[in-house]
Parts: sequence; structure tokens; C-alpha cells
Amino acid sequence: MKFWFFINDLRQQSMFIFLLFVSVYPSTILWANESTVTAASTEQVIKLIKGDKPYFVPQSLDNLPNDKYGVEVELGFNIFTKTAEYASRYVGNGLTCSNCHLDGGRQANAAPLWGAFGMYPAYRSRDDRSINLEERIQQCFKFSLNGFAPAVDAPEIRALLSYMHFISKGVPVGTQLPGRGFPQVMKTGYDPNPTRGESTYAEKCAHCHGNQGEGKKEDETYIYPPLWGMNSYNKAAGFSRIPLLAGFIRANMPFGQGWSLTDQESLDLAAYINLQLRPWDPREGFFKSLFN
Repeated sequence: MKFWFFINDLRQQSMFIFLLFVSVYPSTILWANESTVTAASTEQVIKLIKGDKPYFVPQSLDNLPNDKYGVEVELGFNIFTKTAEYASRYVGNGLTCSNCHLDGGRQANAAPLWGAFGMYPAYRSRDDRSINLEERIQQCFKFSLNGFAPAVDAPEIRALLSYMHFISKGVPVGTQLPGRGFPQVMKTGYDPNPTRGESTYAEKCAHCHGNQGEGKKEDETYIYPPLWGMNSYNKAAGFSRIPLLAGFIRANMPFGQGWSLTDQESLDLAAYINLQLRPWDPREGFFKSLFN
């Protein structure tokens, strides 16, 4: 009794009982293998994110009508997939729209255009107001493409809206569809670690994106985008936020091997990538960004 009252803290008592139980009945305690837990958790997370509902399948460009609308849709597709060529006056880096919105903005869990078209105007906390789709496209040019915002009635904006409209036909307005945006990475209990991210990058990412994140070119055209440096997105882009970039990585990277990385690996990678040098936030200016 004296010993028991000596352990007068409830947490100490609980730990004492647990250790006593394990020492007497060791075979009743299952020590899980870490890889087993990770694998099980991964499958559960993927099932939770994907759900049971099928993703929306946009129509093919083969169905384009032979009229001015069809011409504008095709131009929008070209701007989206070859941005530096078809919208060069507004682009300030080596990225295209389809580097973030994969498969020409058609792929689920990679911010597909069909998931966004019917959801605007929408309130955005970063702007603290409602914005329309034209304004959202302007932000992509300023931040993700590190360039200049076209006027809302510019030919490039009209063409992009036409393309979005075409591949979103059949999508109900105001409905949150499965696969919209990027998936949310689950909390792991550990902070994102850029040191671990550097190791994962060297193993999983450098082959395509280069050892220094510089991307890879073919005939002066990027076939794999730069992830940092002055040819990548700036500090105001959505991908500059670790959770958002981690969600994209989790579902889509390495390219063609989506869902192969764990939540923690995705967070670590995002932390490492965003720790590197990149263009400053144009809303703050160069000098303020030096200390950010």
C-alpha cells in the first residue's frame, strides 16, 4: 500500500499497471509492424478520399463543333497545354497550366477544370471576398505562372473559359464533385521534415525534375517542369502552401504512380521543395520577400 500511494499520479499508476500486465501476459500484446500499419493506413486513406462515387468523365475534343465556338475551345486547350507558346505575353516562367491541372485539366484529384467551372463565383479566404472565374484565372497567371494578369475580356481568358465550359458539359452547377481540387493529406502527428524530403526527392523525383529542381527540356521545351528556381511558381502560388502541394504529390506523383507515396513522404517533399529559392510574392515585393 505504501508503494501504491507513493505512485500517486494517475498517469504513473496507469503506466505501472500496463507494464505489470505486459510482464505477466506478454503474448497478449500485439506489437504491430510499422510497414503493416502504413500499408493498411494508406489503403484506408485512399478509399476515404476516392469514395465510392465514380469521377466525372469529360467529353473528348473529338466532339468539337465545326464553328467559332469550337475554334475558341481548341485555342483554349492550346493555351492550357502550351501556355508559353500561346499566351507568351502573360507568362513569366517555364510552367504551363497543365503542369498543375494534369491531363489538360481533366484528371481527378489534380484540380480538374470540370470540378471548378460550376463552383464560381466563390468566396476565397485569401482574398476575403467572392471572386469570379475570370479573376481566378488571372491569379494563376500572376502567381503560378509568375507573370501578368490578362484583362478579364482578353482573348486568352475567353478561350480558356470556352475550353473549361466544353469539358464541363454535364456537370451540375454548385455541386461538389468527387475528385475536385487536390486531396487533403491526413495529419500524421509529425511536422513536415525537409531533410527527409531531400532524401525522398533524390530517390523519387530527381530523375524527372533534375537534381536541382530545374526540370528537363526537350528542344527548348520543358517535358518535366522546374520545381524551384526563377522558372518555377512564385511564393504567392497555391503550391507554395505545404498542405496543398502535399495533396497534389500524394495523388499524382511520381508521374504515373499516384498514391504510391505516404502522407508523411508527401508532406516532407512539399516542405523541401518550398524551402528552395523561387520568385518572390508580387503582392509583397522583392525586399519584403527576402525576409519572409
